[in-house]
Amino acid sequence: MISEHKNSCDWPSNDPLMIEYHDNEWGVPLHDDRKLFEYIVLDAFQAGLSWKTVLHKRENFRKALDNFEAEKISAYTQDKVDELMTDAGIIRNKAKILATITNAQAFLRIQKETGSFDAFIWKFTAGTTIYNEWDSLSQLPAKSAESDAMSKALIKEGFKFVGSTICYAFMQAAGMINDHLTKCHLYKKM
Repeated sequence: MISEHKNSCDWPSNDPLMIEYHDNEWGVPLHDDRKLFEYIVLDAFQAGLSWKTVLHKRENFRKALDNFEAEKISAYTQDKVDELMTDAGIIRNKAKILATITNAQAFLRIQKETGSFDAFIWKFTAGTTIYNEWDSLSQLPAKSAESDAMSKALIKEGFKFVGSTICYAFMQAAGMINDHLTKCHLYKKM
């Protein structure tokens, strides 16, 4: 079983949580700053790992990281970092944990300067979803000109773990790029 729909992307496989994510979140245009921050944090933790690993720890991340509230995360101390490093429910990577704090600070600065992170981040696709036309997973790119530009801009703003591949995954998740396969029941329906 690939998904509850016979015409679906192949990557969720038969994992119920992955199917739920594919069917209800992935590729849906997102404009909520808190949720955008959540996605950028989770995509940074995904670096070098599978999305399935991260998704299955998302609820633990929500608890450990104060529901991805950037204001709280930006003020984390070394004691909080030490606490997170002992939390088996999350990915215990010190560099990624420290990057989350740095990214929260940069995120808040962008919000203050531009009014919202949403306004800043969606400029990389001119405020609209890019619809690709892929017939198989092997055609999906790891990055694009848009993710290259986003990565450079985020790094300039002080973000960490935001290479072009991570930015591309973020853009897919946030619906900035719709990479549902042409056979998928969700292709061009979001």
